Amino acid sequence: MDTESEPYVRLATLRQLHQVVADLNTARSLADTLQAVAQGVVKGLNYELAAVNLVRPDGDLIVAALAGSAAAEALMAGRIGSRTSWERRLSMGERWGTLRFIPHTEGWVLIDDDVPQWHTEGPLPRFTDEWHPGDRLYAPMYSSQTVGGELIGVISVDKPTSGRHPGPWGCEALQMYAFQAGIAISNARLRANMQRALVRLERDQQALRASEESFRQAFEYAPSGMAIAEMGGDQHGKLLRANDALCRLLGRSASTMRRYSFSDLVHPEDVGLLLRTSAEGGRAELRLARRDGSYVWVSLRNSVVADTADGPRFLLTHVEDIEERKGRELQLAHRASHDSLTGLPNSAELRSRLSARLCSRPQDAQTASAASSSDALALPDGEGPDEFAFSYGYGPDELAAPLGALGYDAHRHVVAPDEGDPENAGKGLAVLFCDLDGFKSINDRFGHHTGDAVLIEVARRLTGAVRDGDTVARLGGDEFVVLADGLAPADASDLSVRLRNAIIPPIRVDGRAVRVGASFGIGWAACGMTTEEVLHSADQRMYVEKRSRSRGPGHRRAG
Repeated sequence: MDTESEPYVRLATLRQLHQVVADLNTARSLADTLQAVAQGVVKGLNYELAAVNLVRPDGDLIVAALAGSAAAEALMAGRIGSRTSWERRLSMGERWGTLRFIPHTEGWVLIDDDVPQWHTEGPLPRFTDEWHPGDRLYAPMYSSQTVGGELIGVISVDKPTSGRHPGPWGCEALQMYAFQAGIAISNARLRANMQRALVRLERDQQALRASEESFRQAFEYAPSGMAIAEMGGDQHGKLLRANDALCRLLGRSASTMRRYSFSDLVHPEDVGLLLRTSAEGGRAELRLARRDGSYVWVSLRNSVVADTADGPRFLLTHVEDIEERKGRELQLAHRASHDSLTGLPNSAELRSRLSARLCSRPQDAQTASAASSSDALALPDGEGPDEFAFSYGYGPDELAAPLGALGYDAHRHVVAPDEGDPENAGKGLAVLFCDLDGFKSINDRFGHHTGDAVLIEVARRLTGAVRDGDTVARLGGDEFVVLADGLAPADASDLSVRLRNAIIPPIRVDGRAVRVGASFGIGWAACGMTTEEVLHSADQRMYVEKRSRSRGPGHRRAG
């Protein structure tokens, strides 16, 4: 290869090596990992054949995976070579770094040993570095970074696609790959050991003591987070132990982690899900707090384990970082529930939020739900809802999510204010239906590009004019809806005026100033009503206002 092309060849090789090493770390089992190792040599290192010979517990090596030739796989898969024969091969070969190369001129002495191998015919080499079918190249894999570590297997390769012996860079790439493959196989074994240990913990308490060291290693060196927490009593959920992966994920030391329980670290909105999972065992996706105050999405899986035959139980918790996947899911969910043009909640999301606030009981059927909910389900240690809220730092309005997750009826009954008695009307959930005046003429005169720009600006102005916690949604076309809770009729009227005044100022699009007006109808949500009834009521009031304004003196349509 010419010198000027060497950097490009190395860059291409590095990219291939990066991809095949990434594939190693996505394998789910030891068998998948071994096959990925063999396929990685063929796909990424430019050899036509590769076999993975894995050291068995008795010391002999078995052909555990093969890639590149169906015929060779049928001949060799599952066959065993003695440790003595393998040590002979690794000791007699030429040393290319950690690799061992046996040329065809010396390999004839190995034909009759018991190491599985394939035989191919071919002409004698024409060049010094040309590959011969009888040449053998081996890449040992060790359990540590040094050659002195325990041998866990050997990768044997054949038929370089170039037809020549690998150069220094090719040898270096194969050595690096063998090193990474050794790590991947070791990790796969650790994961397999962990799974076997967990099964033994659940099925047989006596096996727990027999496999204690195996479990300790599986726990400490697991690639994802693991924790052991107390179960029951005053210290329920308190962390007794956390592995290094979990400490890194949350940015906290192991000693610091022992000061917390998972309820101290979980996002407030997810505490109900956590309590149910920790009480029953099982799996949940929730957010845990990092040291810097940010939250990370994790998949948390609990197993309830007995410590001894009659002793206390504890929780074995597996924590997997799912931040990237959850981000994609939330992005897709946001797209499904929000208007693509304005970014506001869409019609379906508006109806969902409104429906979540309403129950089927009409106002006159309101009951003392707080009393009945206390009998629905007993909280830990006989706590009632008030004590539960105090213990976990929740206010009355924040209690609904955790109590709802535990089976409590935490619904707050929604009642419409009495508009006939302004002084004693009370407060309720106002629904402001907005229809733009003059928008159609803008669309017709200046085109949809200008119309879209107007809708985007109107959405921005409406969002800026409401309170935090209010909902501004786009139903479609030039119709918007605002949900504002805790308003008296006078407050809702003031809000409609403020929103209308926010919309009226000119909107500049491509150097042109256009105007739109707005008509608002104020409706009130109440339990016993459906979402369609609530929206229809506000819509009808909007049309009443639009007609009254169109008949008023001096009225001029905007746009």
